[in-house]
Amino acid sequence: MNLRERYDTATAGLEAPFAVVDLAAFRDNAADLVRRAAGTPIRVASKSVRCRALLEDVLAMEGFAGVMAFTLPEALWLSGHGTCDDILVAYPTADRTAIAALAADERAARAVTLMVDSAAHLDMIEAAAGDRPVRVCLDIDAAYRPMGGRVRFGARRSPLRTPAEARAMAEEILKRPGLRLVGLMAYESQIAGVGDTPPGRPARARAIRAMQRRSRLELARRRAAIVREVRELAELEFVNGGGTGSVESTARERAVTEVAAGSGLYQPHLFDHYSNFTGRPAALFALPVVRRPGPGVVTCLGGGYLASGPADAMRLPQPYLPTGLSYDSDEGAGEVQTPLIGPVADRLSVGDRVWFRHTKAGELCERFDALHLVDGDRLVRTVPTYRGEGATFL
Repeated sequence: MNLRERYDTATAGLEAPFAVVDLAAFRDNAADLVRRAAGTPIRVASKSVRCRALLEDVLAMEGFAGVMAFTLPEALWLSGHGTCDDILVAYPTADRTAIAALAADERAARAVTLMVDSAAHLDMIEAAAGDRPVRVCLDIDAAYRPMGGRVRFGARRSPLRTPAEARAMAEEILKRPGLRLVGLMAYESQIAGVGDTPPGRPARARAIRAMQRRSRLELARRRAAIVREVRELAELEFVNGGGTGSVESTARERAVTEVAAGSGLYQPHLFDHYSNFTGRPAALFALPVVRRPGPGVVTCLGGGYLASGPADAMRLPQPYLPTGLSYDSDEGAGEVQTPLIGPVADRLSVGDRVWFRHTKAGELCERFDALHLVDGDRLVRTVPTYRGEGATFL
């Protein structure tokens, strides 16, 4: 039985559209992340999972510890459900109501750490929390900026870049009795989130690998120096870095105590083009064929599940099974219908399914209220996504 037959058999009782997670692939991907981390704990990036049941399953696996949340309301929700007692909010918050709720909840205040990179963040936290203690983490700019900073590779995140800037910010935090500096984070998106084997572009692949080699070296030195400066002032509980694409290189840095990863669990197609690992597609969605407009064309219901990021073709979901289908360039993935072309279309009938992979991991869960968990050719469990539990945080 091939992969498509397995999925069709396991979900024969479901009406598409729906989303599934292949548990065997999910477990294999988790084990591979642990292998690549080589003993360094992995903090699970919840934005790449967005399903509380699967987050809890991952946290029960050896090698994973803690959650990296994407908003403070999400962190409070996870803490309130007892999902995790160590939650780092990966991005600064301007949600005064949520900050006040955090400070007023002793359990959450022990579990949740807020991200900061400026005095404005500190002022906001103090104003909302009053004199109640709040845990904070310094976010450091990990971008690679050669040629005297005239060129930049990496996400635009923190304004803190140098050891001196990090130390000054740490000193500012320590002046404020309600704030506890417990961690430091630096996310190297130009390595963790950029595949180094773009298909059909060998020159670009060589350029990416060269940039990433230099960036790894520069960041390892700078991150170590920053950590030394900050540790002179505070006993940091953790130093977080990396992501799915850089697990092994980030874990090798002595200054780093944990790595973050999440996308590698579902293995969306954005992460197919890395030379250092190969994941198994684990999260998929099925659309029904509802029309046959003509030879070599079928039309599926829905499908316009575009991913965030630059507006390019890479943000489209990828027709996966059966192989050989592609988009009509004039329509792409549509809000209510998606035409697909290719000779294999003539072998599909109205009511058949086409299986897709999303570009990014957790964003798929914003489209579906449940994930159907498949093991082999059996549907073993159905669990709610965040959306299915009535929780939408962004």
